[in-house]
Order: sequence, then structure tokens, then C-alpha cells
Amino acid sequence: MLVINSKLPKIFYGGDYNPDQWPEDTCDEDIRLFKLAKINVVTLPVFSWAKLQPSEEVYDFQWLDRILDKLYMSGIFVCLATPTAAHPAWMAHRYPDTLPVDSSGRKATFGRRVNFCPQSKTYRHYSVKIAELMALRYKEHPGLVIWHIANEYGGSCYCENCLNAFHIWLKEKYATIEHLNKCWYTNFWGHTYYQFEEIALPSDLNGDNECFQPLLLDYKRFMSDSVLECYLGEYEAIKKITPDLLITTNLMGSFKELDYGKWAKHLDIVSWDNYPGFGDPYTNMSASHSLMRGVKDGAPFMLMEQTPSQQNWAYYNTLKRPGVMRLWSYQAIAHGADTVMFFQMRRSLGACEKYHGALIAHCGHENTRVFNECKVLGEELDYLGDKLLDSKIQSKVGILFDWDNYWATEMSVGPSRDLKYVKHFEKYHRAFSIQNIPADVVMFDADFSKYEILVAPLMYLLQPGVAKRVKDFVACGGTFVTTYFSGIVNENDIVTTGGYPGELRELLGIWVEEIDALPPSKRNSMVMSIDDSSFSKTYDCGFLCDLLHCEGAKPLAVYGNDFYKGTPCLTQNNFGKGNAYYIATDPEDDFLVHFMRKITSEKSIAPFMKVPLNVEVTQRIKGDQVFTFILNHNDEAVEIDFGKSSCTDLITRKEFKGVQTIAQKDVLILS
Repeated sequence: MLVINSKLPKIFYGGDYNPDQWPEDTCDEDIRLFKLAKINVVTLPVFSWAKLQPSEEVYDFQWLDRILDKLYMSGIFVCLATPTAAHPAWMAHRYPDTLPVDSSGRKATFGRRVNFCPQSKTYRHYSVKIAELMALRYKEHPGLVIWHIANEYGGSCYCENCLNAFHIWLKEKYATIEHLNKCWYTNFWGHTYYQFEEIALPSDLNGDNECFQPLLLDYKRFMSDSVLECYLGEYEAIKKITPDLLITTNLMGSFKELDYGKWAKHLDIVSWDNYPGFGDPYTNMSASHSLMRGVKDGAPFMLMEQTPSQQNWAYYNTLKRPGVMRLWSYQAIAHGADTVMFFQMRRSLGACEKYHGALIAHCGHENTRVFNECKVLGEELDYLGDKLLDSKIQSKVGILFDWDNYWATEMSVGPSRDLKYVKHFEKYHRAFSIQNIPADVVMFDADFSKYEILVAPLMYLLQPGVAKRVKDFVACGGTFVTTYFSGIVNENDIVTTGGYPGELRELLGIWVEEIDALPPSKRNSMVMSIDDSSFSKTYDCGFLCDLLHCEGAKPLAVYGNDFYKGTPCLTQNNFGKGNAYYIATDPEDDFLVHFMRKITSEKSIAPFMKVPLNVEVTQRIKGDQVFTFILNHNDEAVEIDFGKSSCTDLITRKEFKGVQTIAQKDVLILS
């Protein structure tokens, strides 16, 4: 059982607090308001390195001591953050190696955040040192419940230090320059290297960021590893001193620059920041929550940040409408979160986040819509106590996601500039989500055997052994679905010869001869041959169209137009005890909904209950207890038939039976 901390055995409710931006006596009023809103944990001092270490030799923790003591004496616990996402000006001025260089060779100046070279020995030394000093000072503090390292890691650097470290990384990976040349296919354009030191960093100046993918792909991996080393330096220092406390850093959903599948192995618990754009479908948020749960093999996670009202970096910083903050908070819990936390607790007065939402607005009091919505949610979460903690989601469907595929797909020059990995992942996840069929997001190195269905959109790049593991899964009775632009290249982005989809060819029983990339204005159609009344006769399709030959697979649909009219675009192949499907084009959403309904029903996987459109239903399970979440994302009330057996809503303690009306943006947790 992974309760985040036994000192606070309930859903953490709070968020980022920046008392160093205010006169110290403001904290007393903040605490009054925190208690009124049932805030039980705050995260600090995330961006306070300059105040904690005003010069190279001087540290000042006394102000933080006083804040921590005040909070604890008032019953508020602390998620203690190292402040290393923004290093002090004196460090950047005295040690220029701390500043990153961009891909055009320009050195950054001091400012912003996460604005450091991850290979800077200076940065690594001082970041580890302040983490260690904080751990030593606060290891016995009764208010400390969890550690939070830095903030929203990311960024790349192309400096001389990174170049030298990259050469070492490559030597460790490839051992010899001859092996590297073979793996990278450096015969192309005469790129053969004779020693590792000849390898330059990918650069916008000479087009390497477009024309030589093996180099760029390895540099993506190297940079992700380099930033991870910065995190691990602090992690190891803190863990030695406080081994019993969990340590995390906040991830950012499908953020492209870091391989979170690899990072999550080094987080005691995953935490992430949820900032959807205005108008984003709720299914995209479901997919992101599932991804953040999936990088840690389905374990509960922390919602570390969201905004109570509006975020500040969009073109149009639209307010969250009444009820939406509460709804989205419960949606995170419904998908595995054991915390609900915000950025920020009190609204800043200046700089770039002064218009970002907060519990306490610029007016400074509790008489606001946002504060009172947060207060109501706090009271509900306080009442729920530990009932939901450490409950899990159980799924028989897995959707594969992989950062190597993410990088390689989107750096591919051809067949289409519109290839967007996350967009297609969200589309396939949505086909299950809108039907309320639970689907985990699964890393490529995870255990496939606990699923009955695996779906792998754009499985372009295959790491060694992955194809065999998928074959074993299907041979043992599993159902596998993949799409166009799959099985094309190996781990170095080198094409697997013998016909697409490479190592998956035998499993899928097909051979792809050509790929037709259609512009947005041109479409094709899928003409179905499945004898099932739930399918339409034809569906719209486009974007990419594979021209394939069946080698044992059964065609289930053919193209309706163009010179390849009548050739297969959906196939099924029996393999061992299971089935493998290939979707050779990008179909409309309705097809995916109908197709996923077909393959789940064949496996006796059904939605939890019948509900109107845009009502989300999930379940979390804890021992023999089942908690069913019903979230009405509609702008109007809906009617739901709860059947003849009564069930109780944990939030309101109201019983539900038969047909009941659920208000717009409302939430039920039934047990």
C-alpha cells in the first residue's frame, strides 16, 4: 500500500505557495484562508534559491524555518521543494557554464526558469548541495510529508560541455566508431566518422535537425538522460538523509523533450501538472491522466498543479466556468490521482504569472467565486478522508506509448509533415474513453500479459525484442491492433528491409508496398465487408493510405477511391490463439468507436454502465471495495438509470436508484 505519507492519510489538497514574494506577516492571513478552504498541504519554496542562498558562501534558511513552523502549528503540512529550477543571478554571472546554448549556437543570458545547462558541473554541484542542506535541516520537521525536486524539468543545451559529454555517452553505447557508423547508416551523404570526437551536435545551422535522424534521435536520448542526472543528484542526496519519505518531480503529460517512461522509474511517485487548453475535449485530459498513471505501471499519482480559474500563457486566458474546477479535480482522482493541488495559493503581484489563477485573488479575501468553489471542494475531500487512497484502476485494454516513437515519428522527413504522435494516441484513446471502457497507457517495456487487448497507434520504431513480445502476447490469445506507419524502422531509425511492417509482417499477415500521403483536401473511404449491423457501410479516411498485400490476413475493408480502389485497408490475421488487426489508413472517429466496440465485445469487455454522451464513468478498486465515478461533462443536466439496486454517493451521502437527474458538471462517487 502506497499512502503518500502516514502523517496525512487523506487526499492532499493545496498547492504552490510563494510566501517569499510577500511580507512575512502576510502568512498569518494566508493560513487563516487556507484553513477556511480546508487546505492541508502546500508546496514551497519552489523558486526561492536566490533567497535561500543570496551569495556563494551564504545560506539563509531562517525565514523558511518560521514559515514551516507557522504552517505546521496551524495543521498544514508541507511538500518541501528544492528550489533548483531557477538558479540565482550570482551563479549565472560568476559561472557562465551554467547557462545553456541553443541549437543555433547562441548562449542564453540569465533569466526565465529551467535555464541551465544540464552538463554544467557548477549547477550540479550547487543544486545537490542545497538539496542536501535542506534535507539535513528539515529531516525531523513534523510538517514535512513529501519531497518535490525542482520544477517542470525540460530544455536542451548545445554547448561544448554537452558535446564532450555526448561523445562519452556515445562511446558507452556503441563501444567502437565502426559500430556507430553501422548503426547510424553514415554512408548516407558521406557522413562516415573516424573517431567519436568528429561528431558534431545537431544544429539548426547546418540542417542536422532535419536531415540526419539517427544523430538527432540519440541526442534526444542523451539530453533526456542528462537532465535526469540532474534530478538524480538531488534525489540521491535527499534519499540518504530521509529514506522513508517519497520523492517526486512534476511531469507535464505528453511533454516531448523528456522520456517520462524512463524517468518514472526514478520517481517514488509520479506527479504532474494538468493545464488543458480551453475547449480541449475531456477525453484528452483522460488520456493524459492515463499516460501519467501508465508511466509508473498503473500506480496512483499526484495531481501536482492545475489552475483554480485561469492560466496565463494562452492567447485567450479564459476562466474555468462554474463547476469545472471541481469536475476536473474529481476527473483526476477518477483516473488515479491521490492529490488535488493548484498553482498557485496566492496570486503574484508582478511578472509573467500575475494573472494566473489562485486560491487567493488580488483582492486578498475569501469573498470570491473561485475561493468559495475551492472551499466547497476542500470540505468534500476532507470528508472523503482516506477512503479512496491507493485504490487502483483495473483495465483489460492497453494503449502503447513510447517516447522513442514520439521523437522518431515527428522527426521523420516523409511521408507527411503532419505526423503528430500524441494526436493519434489521443484519437485512439478517445475511442475507448467515450464508451467508458477503461484503457491503461502502457510503456513498451511493461508486462503485456495482464491485458486482453493492446492497441499501438503509429508503432513506427521498434526497439529490440518488442516485436517478439507482441507476438507472444497474441499467440497466447491476445488481440493486437496497430496502424499505418508501424514497424518501419529499428531503434536507430534505420528501415527494416524486406517490406513494411518489418518485424510485424508475419504477425499481421500483410506486406505494405507503398504509402500514399494525402493532403488535407483529399480524402478516401473505407468500404466495409464486416457482417455487423453496428458498422456503417463506408467510413471517411485519409492522411496516410497504405497500399498492402495480404499474406494470410483477411481483408475486412477496402479503399473506395483512387487507383488503389478495392485494395485492403483493414485486415485481420489469426496468429496462435489470438488476432492481429492492421488499420492501414487514418479513419474517422466513428469507425474507431465501432471497431473498438467490436473487439472489446469479443473479449466480453463492456462499459461499466449505460450513460448519455459526454458522461464519463470510471472505477477505482481497493480490496473488495469498488468506487464508481460518474462525471457529467455536459453543460446541461442528464438523466441516468441506476437500476433497481440502490447505491450511495460518497460525497453527498445520497442514495441513487432508478432514473435520477445529474446536474451539469456534477460528480458522483458511488459505492
